[in-house]
Amino acid sequence: MSKPCIHLIAGARPNFMKIAPIVRALRSNGRLDWKIVHTGQHYDRDMNDVFFEELGIPAPDVRLGCGGGSHAEQTGKIMLAYEQLIAAEKPQACLVVGDVNSTLACSIVAKKAGVPVIHVEAGLRSGDMAMPEEINRLVTDAITDWFFVTEPSGYNHLQREGKDMSKVWDVGHVMVDNVLYQADKLATQDTSGLESDAFKRQHSRYAVVTLHRPSNVDSAEALEKVATVLRRVGQELPLVFPVHPRTRANIEKFDIDLGPNVTLMGPQAYMSFLHLWKDAVVVLTDSGGLQEETTALGVPCVTIRENTERPVTVDEGSNVLAGTDPDNVIHHALQAIAGNGKKGRRPALWDGKSAERIVAVLVEKLDA
Repeated sequence: MSKPCIHLIAGARPNFMKIAPIVRALRSNGRLDWKIVHTGQHYDRDMNDVFFEELGIPAPDVRLGCGGGSHAEQTGKIMLAYEQLIAAEKPQACLVVGDVNSTLACSIVAKKAGVPVIHVEAGLRSGDMAMPEEINRLVTDAITDWFFVTEPSGYNHLQREGKDMSKVWDVGHVMVDNVLYQADKLATQDTSGLESDAFKRQHSRYAVVTLHRPSNVDSAEALEKVATVLRRVGQELPLVFPVHPRTRANIEKFDIDLGPNVTLMGPQAYMSFLHLWKDAVVVLTDSGGLQEETTALGVPCVTIRENTERPVTVDEGSNVLAGTDPDNVIHHALQAIAGNGKKGRRPALWDGKSAERIVAVLVEKLDA
């Protein structure tokens, strides 16, 4: 008799970081089958065999190849392609992670096809409806069947929104599972071939910068505020900035001066970037996932945003929500440089076993 099969949906490189621990746990458990479905939301030339070997998972079983476009175009293309796949394969469940367009598109298609929707990283809310991710989160959770939350705020949001709490599980965070797994691998491997290693050999103390949100990089005024921070912090120690392509284009378009002590790099492969930020004095970012990963490894993080959907990183972890006022961001960055940055603690259940908890629930629900 065949095992129940789950579609594991991923649309971009960060999604695979969350899918990977689940694949490893499914493989270890052995009670369920799965297929990794890559929607192709983001094409990444570095997402090759070595990328999946690093994650300890096989390459995707299905590549929908949907590509880019506007939010509406991308969501529509993914829905059309996934509708054909789900009709042909009739999986027993569709598991989505996070809050990208693929998460939303495949959830809608699965729900209309009568396939249970599983949302990993459910319940996160920023309260900012100008963020496309917030809309994706809200709509996905409106039709999800089984919710796996990463932190207490997720549980509380779902309860307030009237969800059936018998279908909500606080399991910890698969992103933390992955960063702990990869950090262990990194500790035993030769790092000399990693792109970031040359910078690390030259600098014993440094800060890492990542910025990509439209509110920080899509206007000259916003980018100049960020540049003010980098010029001042750069007076204290070197900064390394793996630059998102849109951010780089806007820096050039608006002729923004980041100062003499900022090293620009291209986007980094996962292990190269982990090798870089795990030893940083401080990380300056507007990334959601990096707020969590820095908390997992106890690296001081200053988040250049007015809100966060991951408040446990502030309440318990090593993250400071500094807003976008340059003076405030500079203050917290200099605190970290002086050795007074937040260390915090790793939240409960962020122990590297979240995927095992998820799989245990799925086996109970699907392998009756």
